[in-house]
Amino acid sequence: MADNLAEQRPFTQRLFISLGKKILRWSGEFEARHSLIPTTPKIENCHFPWVEKLEAAYPEIREELIELLKSPEKIPAFHQISPDQQRISKGNNWKTFGMYVFGERIDNNCRLCPYTAKALAAIPNMRTAIFSILQPHYHIVPHRGPSRAMVRVHLGLIVPTHQPDKLWIRVDDQILHWEEGKVIIFDDFYEHEVRNDTDELRAVLFIDIDRPMDKLGTFVNKLFFNLMKVSPYVKQPLKNLANWKS
Repeated sequence: MADNLAEQRPFTQRLFISLGKKILRWSGEFEARHSLIPTTPKIENCHFPWVEKLEAAYPEIREELIELLKSPEKIPAFHQISPDQQRISKGNNWKTFGMYVFGERIDNNCRLCPYTAKALAAIPNMRTAIFSILQPHYHIVPHRGPSRAMVRVHLGLIVPTHQPDKLWIRVDDQILHWEEGKVIIFDDFYEHEVRNDTDELRAVLFIDIDRPMDKLGTFVNKLFFNLMKVSPYVKQPLKNLANWKS
């Protein structure tokens, strides 16, 4: 079925998608060569000195999330903000509340969560920050991030603990588990998937930060970020957030 759909696309679109995949594969190899931190699926927290301060802010951040969850109908599903996520976000199973999108501050949402916004502003080279809320019995199917230019950070906020084997994220061949108040960092350029087979929701503060790179890598990544910011991949979510009635 997927192959048939691909064949139905116009030739120019198929060519563009094919070229884009080749560029992204090349960029992943380039970023790996110029990275100042390991390119392993899981990245140790010690490479980022701000982690302890973020973990210390957990109680206040969690309280702001709990307040938002009192009106769940006001929190959009991921694909309602970012249509590119329709393959992995279905129904109301994965909700997101965005405070930063690719470096753009979402002022209205930050005003609703002032303590979280303050903690995020203290993180160097932070690009995107959202509350990521996963409903019970939902599976985010395997997928990959578009680039190694960033690394993914999760701060556990609401984490069911009685069935740890039913709640996990797989990054490449590693199974990781969240803990409330603790940060895990990983390279989302690897294939990853999430399962919440518990009867409770799971929520994390989901953050993307620039990968620490050498001078050449930093220069190339800046070009990449500038191109991404003018692409529909970023512009459409910003437009949808601006139009969302919370």
